[in-house]
Amino acid sequence: MAVAARSERRDVGVKEFTFIWEGKDKTGKIVRGEMRCASEAVVNTTLRRQGILPVKVKKQTFKKGGKVTEKDITLFTRQLATMLKSGVPLLQAFDIVAKGSSNSAVARLLMDVKAEVETGSALNQAFRKHPIHFDALYCNLIEAGEQAGILDSLLDRLATYKEKILAIKSKIKSALFYPIAVIVVAFVVMAVIMIFVIPQFKSVFTSFGADLPAPTLVVIAMSDFFVANWYLIFGAIGGGIYLFFYFWKRSVPMQMVVDRVFLRLPIFGEVIRKATIARWTRTLSTMFAAGVPLVEALTSVGGAAGNHVYKVATQQIQTEVSTGSSLTVAMQNAEVFPSMVIQMVSIGEESGQLDAMLGKVADFYEAEVDDAVEALSSLMEPIIMVILGVIIGGIVVAMYLPIFKLGAVV
Repeated sequence: MAVAARSERRDVGVKEFTFIWEGKDKTGKIVRGEMRCASEAVVNTTLRRQGILPVKVKKQTFKKGGKVTEKDITLFTRQLATMLKSGVPLLQAFDIVAKGSSNSAVARLLMDVKAEVETGSALNQAFRKHPIHFDALYCNLIEAGEQAGILDSLLDRLATYKEKILAIKSKIKSALFYPIAVIVVAFVVMAVIMIFVIPQFKSVFTSFGADLPAPTLVVIAMSDFFVANWYLIFGAIGGGIYLFFYFWKRSVPMQMVVDRVFLRLPIFGEVIRKATIARWTRTLSTMFAAGVPLVEALTSVGGAAGNHVYKVATQQIQTEVSTGSSLTVAMQNAEVFPSMVIQMVSIGEESGQLDAMLGKVADFYEAEVDDAVEALSSLMEPIIMVILGVIIGGIVVAMYLPIFKLGAVV
């Protein structure tokens, strides 16, 4: 396959597109390739100059649909860092990643960023035009790397940071997924028993004409309520979940309340707190090591922590640091960090190795999250089994009590 040479001179400000072409060379052999130009006419002209007769030229398009996830951005960052360290030119690296991506949405995003860079924009400016996928922290680190001439090193550090943050998120989700899934399945089973099974028992017991035990009467009353109002129950649960997420995404006060409640949960609260501290320290360590000033770095750290309690505390810390207080004193006044974290930060400030100490704190709490998730996984299973056994077992026993009573009479 022959690839036509691209035109060296491009007019700055002219939007270019990638065209896929097919043609015949001087010997009549079919050749194919790609060319980035402003229009199809330019492609035809360039090919004829190279002695190729164009047969088919069409603009490269990507399938609509798909979604760019945080995992896609993390993978792209690692790939870009690896290729730049290997000496691959920036624009060529974008081409390679876009063509190798199975997600059309990612390919479209990367080609848009590449087009911005080709027109003369800095890489961080091109990323800033897509704030949904590249947040302020990401763009600030890219800008610091461009200004210092160490873009490949900063991308490698950024990729490592995003991989660790993604790992923490996946561990928290895995810790919450199992109990939520069991609760949902248990509710469905309970609903089926209440709506379809208990009424059959009720009809059998009615034919007996005997007095029923109290537990059986309670279960039958619950079943009657389910049968009469099942649409209200399911509607209230579904509507409640929808309204919760609707207002949670749009109301900052509600987010603060929910985040505060999450931190105080009896079992999961400590895991969420440790994960938040790990993200907070990892983010600050990464930005400070990249040369971003402390006060400016704290602007991005608060949002990256993923918890409004720590976001508000970070804003307070930033205000105190900007007025001349040390980071250690400001963190003490925030009253949301354990003493070990504050001691490590104090040592880092005194020794001039704040980024290294913050990194060690992040490593420690990431390990703590790993251990906590493993402990939760082993702890939750017996607890859930006991709860389900008591509820479903209680219903079964309540339904069989009249049968046992009849057997005793006989």
